[in-house]
Amino acid sequence: MRKCRIQIAFNSNLADAFSVLRRIPTSPNIIIEAGTPLIKQYGIQVISQIRSMWSGEICADMKIIDGAVAEVEMAVSSGATSVTAMGNASKETLSLFIAECKKHNVSSIIDMMNVANPMQVLWKNNVVPDSVFIHRGRDEENAYGKIIQYKEIAKMKGKWELTMGAAGGIDTREFQSALFNGADIVVVNVVAKGSPWKGIVYDANFASSLEQFLKFVT
Repeated sequence: MRKCRIQIAFNSNLADAFSVLRRIPTSPNIIIEAGTPLIKQYGIQVISQIRSMWSGEICADMKIIDGAVAEVEMAVSSGATSVTAMGNASKETLSLFIAECKKHNVSSIIDMMNVANPMQVLWKNNVVPDSVFIHRGRDEENAYGKIIQYKEIAKMKGKWELTMGAAGGIDTREFQSALFNGADIVVVNVVAKGSPWKGIVYDANFASSLEQFLKFVT
């Protein structure tokens, strides 16, 4: 039976992240993500701070484009269990990234945001990560109405043994679509009330809102 998980992403501020973390149940089906904006704002130590409150899996959304060895080491030493690199990075970077993740026994994720042909990335560069995420960028979602290319999930699973993820403006309806189309991990952002971005709204009803997602993976 296919194991499906939710990856809860924090992208705003540390105070909100800490407050929300206290309200998330410990579960092997939940991954906590230190989002790129959060890491940029607070530095790599934000992962260590999340680790102090969360004993489960933590994804460091580093979006590595160069300097793979050093950046993977930074994420791992801070407590990450998975790290992301961009699909449009060089062959050398992707090869080093995957090798370094294997060395430290953490999961390598290649993020295919703004990549027209994700399969070609793996073929051309002769690399196979632990996971590939099909990702619709936030700007693409709001400004252009771009859809998540779920067709790539079946195509890539047909060629490689991969964990496939989906990300980018996921609400409960999109969450179900992602799972239906074969995603093993679905990234959902924690968003403030009134935010233009889709996700789990952080307000007084957060627990019940989260449950609407968790019922599909537990």
